[in-house]
Amino acid sequence: MGAGEISEVEGHLAQIEERGYTIVPDVFDDGTAADLIDALDRIESEQGILASDNSFEGRSTVRIYNLLAHGPGFEAIPVQPDILRIVEGVLDSGCLVSSLSSIAIGAGETAQPIHADDQVLPLPKPHVPTVCNTMWALSDFTEANGATRVIPGSHLRDHSPTYGVHYDSEPAEMRRGSVLVWHGSLWHGGGANRTADRRYGIAMNYCAGWIRQQENQQLGLPLDTVARFTPRLRELCGFSTYRQLIGHIEKQAPAQRFFDTAGPTSLFDVT
Repeated sequence: MGAGEISEVEGHLAQIEERGYTIVPDVFDDGTAADLIDALDRIESEQGILASDNSFEGRSTVRIYNLLAHGPGFEAIPVQPDILRIVEGVLDSGCLVSSLSSIAIGAGETAQPIHADDQVLPLPKPHVPTVCNTMWALSDFTEANGATRVIPGSHLRDHSPTYGVHYDSEPAEMRRGSVLVWHGSLWHGGGANRTADRRYGIAMNYCAGWIRQQENQQLGLPLDTVARFTPRLRELCGFSTYRQLIGHIEKQAPAQRFFDTAGPTSLFDVT
């Protein structure tokens, strides 16, 4: 990584530290966005996926979970270097894929209640980052079509929002191809869609290596699918150990056990 790349990463990390989020423009091109939308529409149609019926997921919003199990087209997302470097700066290089899902906010959807992604964790706030999440804009994100709403600086508060209570927020508007990255304690929520078109996004969420993943990657992904992943993607999905200890199988990383790959020496053996 060159000096310019380091400076750019540090700039984004400074924004996350100060206001809880940053927007990275031009991460992917229009062709990639169109291909991902086509893939999501196909999965939705083939599997008959419908909108949920609750206030959090939405009643006019279609979500597709566990995207890494739905084909190689999604495998480049967790390891995208410009974004992963920022996430590693918030967490560390032992971070994990917590979940990878799509969120298509349909016409007429109301605003999602303001929440913090880490508020289910029983830790006093503020605390060290445990979650760092990202939203990939496959459509332009505008205030009218449901851009993610944020409350700058709220990640520093000593409590989480009360679910269902109104809080003043502002839209994180961004162009298609951009990625919103935020601290897991940031108060935020999906916006209302007052247009006739869907707002497509992909939620690529990460957690610290010592926090349980939101989606169970080890049981949710077939081993023959994981076998074709790059070594870094396998690590991010939890087929690794955190600091040479957490997540081991008889002192081996899962990737060593299942794919006969080289792996780190157990912490026990280096003490």
